[in-house]
Formats: sequence, C-alpha cells, structure tokens
Amino acid sequence: MQNKGLVKLFAVLFGLVSIYQLSFTFKANQVEDTAKEIAISKFQNVDEQKIDEIRYLDSISNKEVYNIGVAKFTYDEVKQKAMNLGLDLKGGINVILEISVKDILAGLANNTKDPLFNKALADAEELQKDAQESYLESFYRAFDAIKGDQKLASPDIFANRTLDDVIDISMSDDAVKTEIEKKVDESIVSAFEVLRKRIDKFGVTSPNIQRLGNSGRILVELPGAKDVERIKKLLQSTAQLEFWDVQKGQELGDFFLKTNETLKDVLGIEEVVNEVVEAADSSATDSDNSTIDDLLGETSTDSIQPTQVNPLFDLIVGQNSPSALFAIKVEDKDKMASYLKMPQVIANLPVELRYTKFAFGLPVANDQLGTELVDVYALVGNRDNEPQLSGAVITDARQSYNQRSEPSVSMQMNGKGAKIWEAMTGKAYTQQSQIAIVLDDIVYSAPGVTSGPIAGGNSEISGTFTVNEATDLANVLRAGKLPASADIVQADEIGPSLGQEAIESGTKSFLIALALVLIWMILYYGKGGIFADIALLLNILLIFGVLSGLGAVLTLPGLAGIVLTIGMSVDANVLIFERIREELGKGKSQKEAVKDGFANALSSILDANITTGLTAIILFVFGTGPIKGFATTLLIGILTSLFTAIFITRLLVDWYVNKGNKLDFSTSLTKGLFKNMKINFISKRKVAYVVSAALVVVSLISLFTNKLDQGIDFVGGRTYQVRFDKAVSPEDITKDLTAVFGSAEAKTIGNANQLKISTKYKVDENSAEADEEVQTMLFEGLKSYLPAGMTYEAFVDGSGDAKIGKMLSSKVSPTIADDIKQSSFWAILGSLVVVFLYILIRFKRWQFSTGAVAAVFHDVIIVLGVFSLTYKFMPFSMEIDQAFIAAILTVIGYSLNDTVVVFDRIREVLAERAGFKGGVNINSAINSTLSRTLNTSLTTLVVLLAMFIFGADSLRGLLFALIVGVVVGTYSSVFIATPIMYDTLKNKGIAPPKEETED
Repeated sequence: MQNKGLVKLFAVLFGLVSIYQLSFTFKANQVEDTAKEIAISKFQNVDEQKIDEIRYLDSISNKEVYNIGVAKFTYDEVKQKAMNLGLDLKGGINVILEISVKDILAGLANNTKDPLFNKALADAEELQKDAQESYLESFYRAFDAIKGDQKLASPDIFANRTLDDVIDISMSDDAVKTEIEKKVDESIVSAFEVLRKRIDKFGVTSPNIQRLGNSGRILVELPGAKDVERIKKLLQSTAQLEFWDVQKGQELGDFFLKTNETLKDVLGIEEVVNEVVEAADSSATDSDNSTIDDLLGETSTDSIQPTQVNPLFDLIVGQNSPSALFAIKVEDKDKMASYLKMPQVIANLPVELRYTKFAFGLPVANDQLGTELVDVYALVGNRDNEPQLSGAVITDARQSYNQRSEPSVSMQMNGKGAKIWEAMTGKAYTQQSQIAIVLDDIVYSAPGVTSGPIAGGNSEISGTFTVNEATDLANVLRAGKLPASADIVQADEIGPSLGQEAIESGTKSFLIALALVLIWMILYYGKGGIFADIALLLNILLIFGVLSGLGAVLTLPGLAGIVLTIGMSVDANVLIFERIREELGKGKSQKEAVKDGFANALSSILDANITTGLTAIILFVFGTGPIKGFATTLLIGILTSLFTAIFITRLLVDWYVNKGNKLDFSTSLTKGLFKNMKINFISKRKVAYVVSAALVVVSLISLFTNKLDQGIDFVGGRTYQVRFDKAVSPEDITKDLTAVFGSAEAKTIGNANQLKISTKYKVDENSAEADEEVQTMLFEGLKSYLPAGMTYEAFVDGSGDAKIGKMLSSKVSPTIADDIKQSSFWAILGSLVVVFLYILIRFKRWQFSTGAVAAVFHDVIIVLGVFSLTYKFMPFSMEIDQAFIAAILTVIGYSLNDTVVVFDRIREVLAERAGFKGGVNINSAINSTLSRTLNTSLTTLVVLLAMFIFGADSLRGLLFALIVGVVVGTYSSVFIATPIMYDTLKNKGIAPPKEETED
C-alpha cells in the first residue's frame, strides 16, 4: 500500500480529534453528575432536587470547568461542544408547527367580510384534507372555481390600504398571486424569527428550529425541555397585545335592559325556562342586586320580580373589578359571549356607542360561590372597531412586581406608542375612566389613571400571574407576536425518565452487540480477527467523534444505526479476509495474497457500501427527526468503516506480515470451512421461485385482507405511552377509553404495566386547548387504574421516583399524516429507481438491475406480509410508522449489499472464464462468496438480536423488521436475484452455446 505514512498521520490526527471532541461530553456529564449529587444531598423531594440542580448549573455557567493545556472552557462552552442527545434519549419535545396561511390571507385582505373571499377560504380548508398542495394553492383553486367576475384585486379583497403599495385594482389575478405569495412567505419567515427568539428564552441545550421546505411548517426540537405543556402554549401563543379605552357601565344601562327583552323574544320563554337552573331563586344576594342597580344607573328594577326569568340578568352574580360591567360564572362564559354577539343584540347599541366591543377577564376563584368568576368589560375602539394602541409598539418587556409585590410585566414603548399612550392616559385621567390591557382577547387588567398623563411610554400588565407566567409573557412580548396562529400538527413528547431508560438499554445492547462481534471475529479469523477488531473499535471512536464534531443529534434510532453499522462494517473485513484466504489457497506467498486479496475485494466493498449509502441518502432526504438521525449515523458509519477496513486493517496486516509472521486468517475450527463448496444453486431456482411466489402471494393476501397496523404517522391521531404501577388489561382499558373518546385502542408495549394508547378523538383540532382536553379526558378515563390520590400534574409529568403516568405522547394531524405517507412511498420508490440505475451503470446490463430490484421487491413484500400476519398477537408494537419505513429502506440497502457482492463475483468469474457454461460459472461464483454471505449475515443477526433482546421497547418493531429483512435478503440474493438475472440473460439470447448443458 502506497502513502502509508500519510494514512498513519491521518488516522492518528482523526483519532485525536475524535477523542478531543468526545472529551467535552465526558466533562459535561461529570459536571452534571456533581450537580445531581449536591441536589440529592440537600433535598429529599424530587422536584426540589431538580430545581437545585438547575440552579447549581446556572451558577457555574460562566465559570471555568475544563482546561486542555492553555485552552480553558466554561460550563456553557463545554455543554455547547458536548454530544447532543435527541428527545428519545434526553426527553423533551419535538413539534411541527403549521403557521395558518388562512389567517395570513385574512389579514392581507384586511379581515374583509366579502362572502366570496371567505367561502374560498372555507373551501380551501376542505380541499386541504385530501390534497398534497399548499393551502395557498388550494385557496387559489377554490377562488377560481367560484369567482365569476370577481377579481383578487378587488377593493373588498386585496386592493386595500394594507397592500396599496403593491396591489392596485388594475392588476390581473396572476399578478396578484405573485405578490400574495411573496407576502405570505414574508409572514412565515417573520413567524420563524419570532419562534426562534422565543426558543432562545427556554434555556434548553441545543434547540433546533428549521422551516420545512417552502411550506408554512416549522420544526421545533427542544431536547431536555421539562415543562412541556408550558412550552407548547408559548409556541402557539399569538401574543395579540392591545390597549383599549373602557366604557362605563352606567352608559350601557338601557342597552342591557333592551338586550334582556330581546333575548326573551329570540330564545323563547319556554326555552329560557328549560336552560336556566334555579335562575329565579329569590335568595339572590344583596350584592348581586346592587351590581345590577349600578349597571342600570337610575333605572328602576322594582318591576323585575324575583321569580321572573331574565336570560341576561340571571347570569350576573357579582363583580371582581370596579372597572368591569359585572361578573359571571366561568361556566356561563360561552353563553354570555353568544348572547353579546347576536346581531339583534348588537342592534340595541346606541349610535354613539356602536364601536363598543365586549371582552372577558381572567377567571378569579370565589370561595363563597365555590366556583370561578370572570368579569365582563365593554371596550371602546376606533371606527374600524380596532384598539387605540397595539402591542407592535412594545420595544422591551420584562418580568417585575407591582405595588402589591405580585408578579407583573413591565413594558417600554417606542416613540410613536409613547405619544398615543400619553394621550390615552391623559383622557382616562380627565374622564376618570380606565384603560384595558388586553392579551389575546382576554382583559388582564384595567387600571385607572390617578396622577395625570403617563409620558415616556412605560406601562405594566398585572393580573393573577405566577412568576413563570409573567416571565413567559414578557419573553413573548419582547420576541414579538406571531403574524398568524400556529397549530401543532405533529408532536412528540418524551419524559426524561423514559429517555434515561432508553440510554441505559441502548448502552447495554450496544456493549453486548459489540462484545459478540469482537469475539466472533477472533474465533473465526484468529489473529486477523484481532486486527479487524482494532479497526472496528477505531471506527466506533470516529463515528462518535464525527457526530460530536458536526453537532449532530444522537437519537435512539441513531444509536441503532451505529450498532447496525458495527455488524455491517465487519462485512468489509470479511470480504478482504475471504479473498486473502482464496489467494493463499492458490499457493501464493503471504505478501502477494494480502496484496491481491485487498485489491480484489475493493470492487465488492465499494459497490456494496455505495448501494447502502444511496438508500441512506434517500432516507436522509425524505426523513425527519429521529429517522434523519438514523440516516446520518448510517452514512457516517459507512464512510468511517470504509476508511478503517481498507486502510487501517491493511496497515496492521502489512505490519504483521512484514515482520515475517504467519497469518492464516482462520483458526483450527474454521480452517477449510466452506472451502470447495459445489452446490448447484441454478438448478434449484425453480423450487426457489415456487417457495418465494407462495410467500409473496400469502403476504399480498394478508396485506389486502388483514392489512397493516398503521400508526398515527400514517392515519393521524394522538398516542400516549402510559406506565402503571401494576399489570393492566389492554382490553379493559380499550373498553373504558372507547366510552370516553368514542374510539380508542390500547396495546401492551414491553412489560404488562405499560400501554400504548391511541385515539382519533378531535384529530382535526390542533389547538393547545384541544390537546389539553384530550389529555385531561385520558387521565379521567384511567383514574381507576392509577395509584389512589395521583394528581393530573403527576400523571402528565410521569418522571417521579415511581415513574408512573404519561411517559411519552405523539400527535399527528390527518393532513401531515397524508404527507408522511406520500413521502414514505416516494422514498421507497426513489431508492429502487436509484439503485436500479446504479447497478445498470456499474454492471452494464439491465438484467443485473432487474434481478437486484426484483429481489428487493420480494424482500419488502415479505417483510410487510410478516408484519400483516403477526401484528395482532406479537408482544410488542408492530405499527407501521416512519421508523418502520427506515427499517424497510435499511432492508433494501442490506439486500442490495448482499446481491451486489454476489453479482460482483459473477462478473469477475465470467470475465476470467468466458461464458456461462450452463450456469457452472455462476454456481462457482455463488459458492465462492458463500462464506462471506453467511458470515456477514450471522454477524449482523447477532447484533440485531442483542439489540432486540436488551434494547428499548420502542425499537423492537423496527428491529424485528430488520431481522426478518436480513434473513430474507440473504436468501433472495442467492435464490432470487441471481436466478432472475440468469434467466433474463438466456431469454435475451445471451445464453451459452446449445452444446453446453446445465449441471
């Protein structure tokens, strides 16, 4: 081998850099273990321990904790350079947010009431349910279908004052579409920046935010995030901050009298009687009556008898704030809101008050009534019913405390906002009125002004805040508001305790698999196996070093990719050692055999790794989250294993041989094993065809009748992994939860006390409120199975000492599920096309490509068939999800790896011996690769079985698919790919001469 010095230098440098990169991970873990030990020594309570641990790490964030020579690093710098762990290893949240293009379009159209425009928006939502196009494209399609003579550049749609600088009424629809597309894209970019600024405030390590293509979808990954519910609310909050003048209640007395009578007419007295429960109770409190008296001013209420039914007044129960009109029970909020939005009610407003808007305050507990009350406010806007001032003028916001030492938010406005604020506060001071501070249509406070106009633009929001709530609100206001609502269309939440278990099981399976491979190589190849093991250990060091250096995130599927790479990287050394053994068998000297063995194996090694690499690239392009991590580690593993097998193993072997030592690449047990094999594979191809055809037919029948257990990735829905303190019956829980949700399914995953629960209840609703509602219903439905006294908060956390409750949750909306299904289909099809073309170019005959693709198709169908036939009774989850697609693509890569090695030897034999000789030479080629084929397959199976037995429960479905794929792929490379290639060659007139007959 030439340039040995350069290879040695590169290997040493590469290894040292990897060790340097990984040293930060070890140091970060050491510091965090110290923080944990200190917290445990101080507190008994788990929550207090967590808080103290975080406090300690914050205190040393800028202190030096690590030095390498003259280089010194703080804890923050060490943490930044340490290997990033994914959600499934560290816990946290991974969500895909979809920015509402509908909201953006409505905003660009100045929230027009145009019926045609709003119908097009509604129609576009319906089209989106079954479409692969963007919402904007669906809107254009819907609008074009109903527009008639209407144009997008109509004054009632986009030719408005908001867009007067880019759109005028003379523009064509196509021209308008171009401008709207730019504006929509600008809004999504703005949303991306707002989210990025918010995420920076969460304090998690290695957050990831990226826009997915040109869509309105944004991926957010926050490994290590603990307060998941809080983060979800922050991500979805639009933070629509507004400042309104407050209307005095006395001026609306006549309006409410008329409204009460109007509601009687609209609802019908009988209906009202049925709706109101004990509304006419004569025991109404004096405070209730005085509230109504204050509201109506001097209007007499003597005519209203205690037993009379009053739709409006019967909802009034008191008053929390002096600036509010009145208070109602929180459960009556929706009813009151519906009353005040009725056109007949709005018509009762006098002309001078026609710009009044009604809003609700924050719920406040009332011990006397045993419920929460919310205040109702009347807000005064401008002619467009808009606030006098919006939150866009806020330049800074921070958590502070008000005069009563309660958490609040202090804000600073820009110059324009400060002037308007001074005018508003001056007016409120003069008229002795209030200014309402409204966030997302909720009145947080409505203070009066007691000391004259407020100059300088300072303001404060106070309310019933906790410190966390005030901090979050300040962060959102400082980062800015989203230009449109953001819905979580896909989410994965993993509890930290489940992540810790994944690390432990993943490490255990990794070490067991590694030990088995290292021992097997020595048992089979003797001293040569020791050299292969050294190269393999260096390969693992390089993989982790590269991952750490690139800042890549290590996930559980990624760890599986590394362990699988161990099994597959052995293949290169096996190919080399088998070729060296062949050359030694020909009587060559040891040095010549080594030289020729490496040279002859190179072609097969490159072909096999390139085909596997192509499938990994496709997986990387089409995959998201953990699947992309799987592909990343697989690609890195392929590159490093090529380097270590071809160069490092060669260095070690040459060093040993050049010293005059003998190297047989076998032991007493394996010497002569698989030598001089003469199995007539070609003559048995018809039997193989029958067996394979039967397996494929059975698989297809099962796929069409029994079908597959499709996970929420492909059908949409919500899934929760819940752990109980004892074994539970999935059938009983399915029955109980079906009564709660209408449809639900529970399956045992791993131990009998752990279930995966899926439901499609409110699958089309992506709001944080819907997520909270479903989760609350789940808790209530499972209460009888959980420990007595367990709270909802403890259930959601699932990370206490007992590790009971919700350990993981996932959500996928139907729209994105359809997209995942489509991308998975294209990933598999794309991999087949790419591989067909590569083999065609490499082997220069389409028959080779046809044989390889037929074998892959055969393998995929059988793997799918096995899953279809067995998913109902297997003791682990066999759902078809994105991880399963990763497994299928890996099976494709492995099958091709095997097939290409066989084809490569066939091509070599045919070139040497000219002609097929009735399949004799093909049989000879297959027999000569049999040792390598079985050796690699068995090694890979040992690795996979170790992971399957000792690894995480969540990976068992993926690993089972890989195990079946390896077995079927090994079979198909010999009995399907090669025979089909042979038969198509004969059928195309490339068959051997007639006098040659098959054995």
